[in-house]
Amino acid sequence: MPSSFNVESADGYERLMGRWSKRLAPLLIDFAGLADGDRVLDVGCGTGSLAFTLEERPGLKEIAAIDYSPVFVEAATRRNTDPRIAIRQADACALPFEDNRFDRAMSLLVLHFVPEAGKAISEMRRVVRPGGMVAAAVWDHYGGMSGMRMMWDTVVMLDENALPLRRRYCFQPMMRPGEMKESFLSQGLDEVEETLLLIRMEYHSFEDYWAPIAAGEGPLGKYVAGLEPAKRKAVDAAVRAAYEAGEPDGPRSFASVAWACRGRVA
Repeated sequence: MPSSFNVESADGYERLMGRWSKRLAPLLIDFAGLADGDRVLDVGCGTGSLAFTLEERPGLKEIAAIDYSPVFVEAATRRNTDPRIAIRQADACALPFEDNRFDRAMSLLVLHFVPEAGKAISEMRRVVRPGGMVAAAVWDHYGGMSGMRMMWDTVVMLDENALPLRRRYCFQPMMRPGEMKESFLSQGLDEVEETLLLIRMEYHSFEDYWAPIAAGEGPLGKYVAGLEPAKRKAVDAAVRAAYEAGEPDGPRSFASVAWACRGRVA
């Protein structure tokens, strides 16, 4: 099942989101828990934020990682130097592993881009042994991503064509309170808990904030790349004004919240 996330390049994704998913990965790992000897699956590894954070735990026996995007798989494979890590292209809704293969399956910032997110959770449960843990985190786009919402809310003031795109961004799967928990329960997981994880996204300047969007990365980047020149110039100027907020250009810090859920395999 393909992801709905727009990928232009691995480097562009790193600037847009990879650097922040690296900050979120340790929080998800702590929430999911680990034990020496664990075999862990990273579902939707992207450029490797979660897999390479798991790599820092020497007691893990195996780290398998999959992603649907060949761009991400190639980038993560090129970066990998740990023999415990195996990365392959695969579908989150049809995992290429036998039942009960892993002790834990984790998914970081992926389920909201999977059209059939419940099926992906079911697949994660299938490949985890009884007593093992399934855990996932997604951004709270509606209420917890102040820096990104600022972009969308600015853009829709200039172009009503962006209104349905903002709605889709804010209400992607698994983003409403309790939605992931309900899906985990519906897929037969036990002891299901949902919580919030908080990081801050810190930018050196407007260029640092806007460049990956301007290059076409992600849902907003895809929209911006398709604008005619005059409207593109107006959008660039308006988002800059929102970022600067009347002060000189420079560092800014935005609170960013993710929903996280975990459940035990019966």
